[in-house]
Amino acid sequence: MRSITILGATGSIGTSTIDLIKRNRGRYRVVAVTAARNAAALARLARDLNASFAAVSDPACYDELKSALAGSGIEAAAGEAAVVEAALRPSDWVMGAITGAAGLRPTLAAAERGTIVALANKETLVCAGKLFMRRAAAAGATVLPVDSEHNAIFQALGAGTRENVHRIILTASGGPFRTWSADAIRAATPEQALRHPNWSMGPKVTIDSATLMNKGLEIIEAHHLFDVPAAAIDVFVHPQSIVHGMVEYRDGSMVAQLGPTDMRVPIAHCLAWPDRIDAATRLDFARLQSLTFEAPDPERFPALRLARLALEAGAGAPTVLNAANEVAVGEFLERRIGFAGIPALVEATIAAAAARGMLSEPSDVESALAIDHNARSLARDLVPQIALKAS
Repeated sequence: MRSITILGATGSIGTSTIDLIKRNRGRYRVVAVTAARNAAALARLARDLNASFAAVSDPACYDELKSALAGSGIEAAAGEAAVVEAALRPSDWVMGAITGAAGLRPTLAAAERGTIVALANKETLVCAGKLFMRRAAAAGATVLPVDSEHNAIFQALGAGTRENVHRIILTASGGPFRTWSADAIRAATPEQALRHPNWSMGPKVTIDSATLMNKGLEIIEAHHLFDVPAAAIDVFVHPQSIVHGMVEYRDGSMVAQLGPTDMRVPIAHCLAWPDRIDAATRLDFARLQSLTFEAPDPERFPALRLARLALEAGAGAPTVLNAANEVAVGEFLERRIGFAGIPALVEATIAAAAARGMLSEPSDVESALAIDHNARSLARDLVPQIALKAS
């Protein structure tokens, strides 16, 4: 029986993980669960899973969580330190599914105790990829990618040796605006951007899919996960979202991983690794009419270009990219900037951060979070300027 900790248990990745655990109750025992502030939902999950520890990151939610767990014997806690404590509780496997830079400290804490970390938090690698992978390796931790694209690459890399890899290919659905004109994209509303054609995800990830920033972040993530140079990482738009990733070897062989548009498939792979468990859904080839691929359009979707530039710049540039993007997505959802304002705000923030000497390499978690914090402040200060340009 494998003992499990779920960081971000009430989000979409967390709930999919729990669904798989419930389908395979004899194989898993849940030790700890965390959430940001949804104390009521977290308490229900903790009781249902018979966890021993539950923590919310927002201290204001502690009383609600403690009351909801009264009489259960489950320990309740709150605050950032409590979430880190959940990550440090002894367990064989940790799901790192906290959204945003808030996931960096607890996910790194889990890795530093040498456990298996199923990584669903892009920002951990984008903000401090070199630091995270170095410390995970030093501790003997196993990092398993949960993102469907990186999980696909992880599986495809099993077909050969690293020195024989020519390139890796990440696929993108193209989002809801794949066929839209540049003018139509500029005028897109939050409601339109949130209508993803294939996947059901949280709002932040869905908007990133619409801008293709998710692919930009995934390029950075893949660079750190697989120790592959940026030039050997390609992106192709694949509207059907059936082929999740490919590895091309030096002899011309192309190994692809295919699967349904259900995050439970890559989660199941990580949950049972190196074994396999039954997944909730299957791919029905009889219903597939075609699989198509096309190059992304950098003019209509400039976020990919910005991410590659940040990766090439290195040091703290990816951290600033991620922080500015989080702010930009929030501002767009609040209708304070337009859709085109998202990449514009990111680009302006990186330029301003460079001018202020803010792009140094983060040497530890504190310095990575400091760069993140300063970049967010800088991005918020630039919002009126970006909004004015679009008016």
